[in-house]
Amino acid sequence: MNIHLRYLIVAISILIFSSALIAQESAKELEEKRKKLETEIEYTNQLIKQTQKSKQSTINELKLLNSQISKRNELIATLKKELYVLNTKIENTEISLKRLNDELDKLKKEYARIISFAYKHQKAHNKLIYLFSAEDLNQAYQRLRYLDQISEYIRNEAETIRIKEKNKEAELAMYYDQVAEKKNLLNTQNTQVSALEREQVLKDDITRKLTGKEKQLRAELRAKENETKKLDKKIAEIIAKEIAAKQPKKDKEYTLSPEELELSSSFISNKSKLPWPVERGIISEDYGVHQHPALKNVKVKNNGINISTSEKSDARSVFKGKVVSIAKISASNIAVIINHGEYFTVYSNLDMVYVKMGDEVETMQAIGKIHTSLKGNTELHFQVWKGKEIQNPSSWISKN
Repeated sequence: MNIHLRYLIVAISILIFSSALIAQESAKELEEKRKKLETEIEYTNQLIKQTQKSKQSTINELKLLNSQISKRNELIATLKKELYVLNTKIENTEISLKRLNDELDKLKKEYARIISFAYKHQKAHNKLIYLFSAEDLNQAYQRLRYLDQISEYIRNEAETIRIKEKNKEAELAMYYDQVAEKKNLLNTQNTQVSALEREQVLKDDITRKLTGKEKQLRAELRAKENETKKLDKKIAEIIAKEIAAKQPKKDKEYTLSPEELELSSSFISNKSKLPWPVERGIISEDYGVHQHPALKNVKVKNNGINISTSEKSDARSVFKGKVVSIAKISASNIAVIINHGEYFTVYSNLDMVYVKMGDEVETMQAIGKIHTSLKGNTELHFQVWKGKEIQNPSSWISKN
């Protein structure tokens, strides 16, 4: 085989292998993401069924459904990426198979030619004629060596063909596996698209029903806003009091003890890695100002995030710290505030607490039971503060 052609084949092989390796890593990441989304969707379905027990359309059901639709869209997008990566792998496998077939074809033709030559010259009678027809002893010796080399070459070529045939079988098996996987992914994608269409219809139906209860919704929103203002005012007062205790005089700087400085440093080093304040849940309302899920042209503000979870779930401390307040906001809403040096975390909408003022708590320690409404809504309100500055809790907790 021409040396330049051999180098070209080696280079193409390395390129195909590298592409396959990159695709494999990407495919693994996408598969993990898909499985995570499927788990979240399954859990959200459970929460939706929990709210549906109340036999009436609720804002929480709509929020959960919006979350479900968002995750379903993300899942479909992930499936499309998986299919793209898989198609690339299939194309690379097809190229590899074609290359193997071409190589095998050339090897077999060469092998047939050598076998034909060997058949003519390596029979005992023909071999002797070939040797004795040499002009001298040296040429006879060279011819004998040549015949031996042909025998060795035939054995080597036969082994090379056997290995390449085996490689071809492996490539074919991988190809059929990839085609079967593609078929499964396409079926999954079609199933998810159908589910998305059903959820969109359900969302439109719930939105229509809720729109017919506009007065009731506005009254509920006002009540919730009043409770939220009460909570936020209480939190601000408690945090201001805690800060004032560390700043006796106005002209003095706000100072922390060495232990508190270390705790603050540890807390901030865990930003985006803090555990969730519930064992399992989904964010049903984000931080900041956003559109009301059912009322047109109505904005709502959230100083934290709301996390929907299963009935009878506990709230957990996201980091070690000290309980500085247990505030009763309403009959069914107790808030626990935990200090982490310069930082504070707030856990609201509890109807039972397991801690008391001054308690030192550990990371992921249960601090209270989350209230479940008559409409089947179990939702924790969670906030993070840096001194008197409100933070976006989504930036602090892990992405699961």
